[in-house]
Amino acid sequence: MFTQADLEQMKNRGMSPKTIEQQVKNFVQGFPFINLDRPATNPDGIQVFQDEEVKILSENYLNQIEGKKILKFVPASGAASRMFKQLFDFQEKCSKNPVSLNDLFHDKGFSSPYKFFRDIHNFAFFPELERTLQQHGFNIGSELSHRDYCLILDLLLSDKGMNYANLPKGLLTFHAHGNTSRTSLEEHLVEAAGYAKNSSNEVHLHFTVSPEHLERFKDKINAVLYIYEKTFNVKYHISYSVQKLSTDTIAVTKENDLFRDEEGKLLFRPGGHGALIENLAELDADLIFIKNIDNVVPDKLKEHTYLYKKVIGGYLLQLQQQIFDYLNRLSENIYSEELISEITGFASSKLFFQFPENFAGMSLVEKHAFLFSKLNRPIRVCGMVKNEGEPGGGPYWVRNANNETSLQIVESSQVNTKDKVQDQIFRCATHFNPVDLVCAIKNYRGEKFDLKAFVDPGTGFISEKSKDGKILKAQELPGLWNGAMADWISVFVEVPIITFNPVKVVNDLLRNEHQG
Repeated sequence: MFTQADLEQMKNRGMSPKTIEQQVKNFVQGFPFINLDRPATNPDGIQVFQDEEVKILSENYLNQIEGKKILKFVPASGAASRMFKQLFDFQEKCSKNPVSLNDLFHDKGFSSPYKFFRDIHNFAFFPELERTLQQHGFNIGSELSHRDYCLILDLLLSDKGMNYANLPKGLLTFHAHGNTSRTSLEEHLVEAAGYAKNSSNEVHLHFTVSPEHLERFKDKINAVLYIYEKTFNVKYHISYSVQKLSTDTIAVTKENDLFRDEEGKLLFRPGGHGALIENLAELDADLIFIKNIDNVVPDKLKEHTYLYKKVIGGYLLQLQQQIFDYLNRLSENIYSEELISEITGFASSKLFFQFPENFAGMSLVEKHAFLFSKLNRPIRVCGMVKNEGEPGGGPYWVRNANNETSLQIVESSQVNTKDKVQDQIFRCATHFNPVDLVCAIKNYRGEKFDLKAFVDPGTGFISEKSKDGKILKAQELPGLWNGAMADWISVFVEVPIITFNPVKVVNDLLRNEHQG
């Protein structure tokens, strides 16, 4: 299947022919749909804390992190281009096919270009846009009056001006704070100081970035870090990583033949955020918060975020303490029916663990080994918000090939929605996943887990793309919080919707939650 040049290309990327052969096999066979058993709900899979419990967990968190290394992990490599899709469509219609403004502004919905231009003064990046036009000899007020919308968009989106369409989301100005403004990157610095600092007032953050944007990130951090260190009396430790070439996936034609570019080389594509499990595995921390780059808010709403970050962090540490105690006792190989019964009750009530039908018939030694293997895993506590129609994955009970059920975060692409039963289960979700989680990746002996050992390789998915006008099939690895964490201990906790404020399209920045 491979030429000598192909083998050399793989070697340079740190990939083996065996890996590529498996990826091609995945294209041919396809990935199996996930088997939904039922939605995770309260009390069946989702923990809901009352006000007093929230207060206690958040207060205990500050005591529990004494002497621990806390880290915030932010996937930040995504380009902002998708934020501006409707503006690009508008620009194309406006420039290529002169039509009336009534036609161009036929859609007056929230995400429309009409809304964008009507409220353009309310974007935090407006002063910068105004200065950019001035530098090119234009006045934004005049251009808006003359309806020269294409010029404004050109200087906002292209490299002639602010180049927003080609920057990562982390470097876009999101919020105004009085006479100053902040990028989403800066909001993460501020937020981390609120809940991710250790007892020595040190704050550790790790950003995964695209190689082409790494220097821009560093320049921005270097320009503003001293301001936030002085403001919050903390010392930041910032680290970065890029998605490894070895985690890219091969592209194939519609016929599942190897896709080659004009030079005859194999085409590789990024494997999606699931590839970041390797970046996560290389970090050294006792507690790791994970949150997307675009889910940030101005200061007026940050207290809600701080509170519930402490809640899920405190709950994980509480669970971990009990799990480690049980693992230490099990490791002594002293077999006790009383201990097995105690652990079984804890795993059922606190970890939502469902035992296989044959568990009751196991010998004491078998139960001992079974419980040890199930508890000796990475742990994550995931915030879940009530479903209000937002897109994204959600929490479900999933049944595997061994007829065992477990809690998983499931995306729509993993579900066979043509199956009426599966589609009905998928639509009955009461909560969805805002990517708000805290993880512990060390075992009871303080050793890091091999995170790749807990990935479900059968949960990737295939999509159709194009390259140089040719159709190709691309493959994504199991998602970071989906299949990449499939065999972790997963606990789902309800958090308020106010903690979820992503910016998927540029007009989301006009929502009250993003207006300073």
